[in-house]
Amino acid sequence: MDTLNVVIADDHPIVLVGVRELIERDARFRVMGDATCSNELVALLESEPVDLVITDFNMPGDSPYGDGLKLVEYLTRHFPKVRIVVLTMISNPLILTRLHELGVLAVIQKNQLHDEIQAMLKAIARGNPVRSNGPQPTSVMDDGADLDERFTRLSPKEHEILRLFVSGQSVNEIARGLNRSAKTISTQKISAMRKLEVSSDQDLLTYCLERNLFN
Repeated sequence: MDTLNVVIADDHPIVLVGVRELIERDARFRVMGDATCSNELVALLESEPVDLVITDFNMPGDSPYGDGLKLVEYLTRHFPKVRIVVLTMISNPLILTRLHELGVLAVIQKNQLHDEIQAMLKAIARGNPVRSNGPQPTSVMDDGADLDERFTRLSPKEHEILRLFVSGQSVNEIARGLNRSAKTISTQKISAMRKLEVSSDQDLLTYCLERNLFN
C-alpha cells in the first residue's frame, strides 16, 4: 500500500508525542504535522494532502470550528475523503453512537491508547475493519427509552436549570438568577443528568446542543 499521511490533533503534548511515536514506528504511515487546537488542525488539512486525522474529542480555545461533535461534523463535511479517528475519555453511548453515525473510522479511549492505536494502524494497513475495545455505541432505543421519554422525566425546575446551563451560565450564576443556593442548583442539575443518563458536563452539553433540545 502507499504511505498514508497522518495529522494528529491534541492539546496535551504528551499525547501528541506518544501518538506520533507509535505512528512513526510503522513505515506505512507518515506524520505530516500536529495541531493543538481546531484552527491548527483545519489549517493543516487545507495545506497538506492528508489521509488520516487522529484528533482529541475535546479541543481548547474559542474556534469557529468548535470541538467535539461540531468539529467532527465540520471535518466530515469539508474533508470527506479524510478518515477520522477520535481520541476521548467519553463513554456516553449517545455520543459514541453519533460519532459513528458521522462516519468516524474509530473511537479510541485514551486509557487504552497504546494498544488501540497499534491495532488500528495494523487494520488500516491490511485493509481490515477497525475495531475498538472501548464502550460500544448503542442507540437511544437500545438504552430502553427514546429521547422524548427521557426528556419528559425532567421536572420543570430541572428543565429550566439545564436550559440556563446549556446557554452558558455556571451553577453559581444560575443560583443567583433564580435566587436559590448553588447547592440546590447543583443537586437538581445532577438529578437531571441522571434522568438523561449522561455522566459529565461535556456529555450533557453535547447531548443537548446536538439534538437542539433548548432551541
